[in-house]
Amino acid sequence: MNFEIALLHKIDSRTKPLGSLGKLEDIAFKIGKIQQTLTPELRNPAILVFAADHGITDEGVSPCPKEITHQMVMNFVHGGAGINVFAHQHDIRLRIIDAGVDHDFPAGLGIVDAKLARGTHNMLHQPAMTVETCRKAMEKGAEFVKQEFENGCNVIGFGEMGIGNTSPASLLLHKFTGIPLEDCVGRGAGHDEAGVRRKYGILKQVAEKYNPDTPLETLATFGGLEIAMMCGAVLEAKRLNMIILADGFIATSAFLAAYEMQRDITDNVIFSHASNERGHKAMVEYMNGNAVLSLDLRLGEGTGVALAYPILQSALVFLNEMASFDEAGVHHAG
Repeated sequence: MNFEIALLHKIDSRTKPLGSLGKLEDIAFKIGKIQQTLTPELRNPAILVFAADHGITDEGVSPCPKEITHQMVMNFVHGGAGINVFAHQHDIRLRIIDAGVDHDFPAGLGIVDAKLARGTHNMLHQPAMTVETCRKAMEKGAEFVKQEFENGCNVIGFGEMGIGNTSPASLLLHKFTGIPLEDCVGRGAGHDEAGVRRKYGILKQVAEKYNPDTPLETLATFGGLEIAMMCGAVLEAKRLNMIILADGFIATSAFLAAYEMQRDITDNVIFSHASNERGHKAMVEYMNGNAVLSLDLRLGEGTGVALAYPILQSALVFLNEMASFDEAGVHHAG
């Protein structure tokens, strides 16, 4: 009996009707397959939150001032944000990483300093990053994942903070998939219809200005420092055969870039939720994903990852602890 058949047999032989635990069965199968064991486990879960600013905010693509980026990073380190309370609830290690915030943080707060620049360039006028800066950001992201792996972590997710970062995410979705830009641009942090139209008009100019050739060049041209770090982090997590949890629209744009560079990343990816931000469901579908939750979330920060994590735990609990029909002495068809 080959391994996948044995794993399916174990799932099907628990004391339940066939398929009756729905997506939990799919999750249990996927994690078992990743770990190549009939008794998979989740160890030392971590969420890395990357924060950075964006030059395109100079064009008014966000209704929020960019100062909110560094103010929210301070909120993260003081434990007051959504990601803090959900990560704490589920005992998930949280690391806050300054990928490129336009602010000087005081030392000793626990913010990881990986600042490569004080935000990206305004891509209406020049590419967001050079290819070299983008590559460095990806290498930094990979380093942080390796550190978690060496600390015994085998399940990792990513979050982000960066005012204006739905703009690079929208452009990456458009450029990588060919989906019309108008279907990729949403409300972000709370635009009204007029704000969305203005944002679309600016991003249309950016999209028409550049036609990069490779996924790396595309990421450098339209991405953010936090998105590039997440992209490198995803690729490293795949290399280390970890379970990788995707969050919402911005985080998933990093997964999309990684997918364009290496299609098999999705073998290890679980999409935590279907965001309420326009374009996210199209991203997940493009990568043949199936979101665990659909809660109309659009907060970012990795909150969807933290909320989906206990569902993964439940999938493994049923697989590892539920009795089989034979053990329970229950007669069943098949």
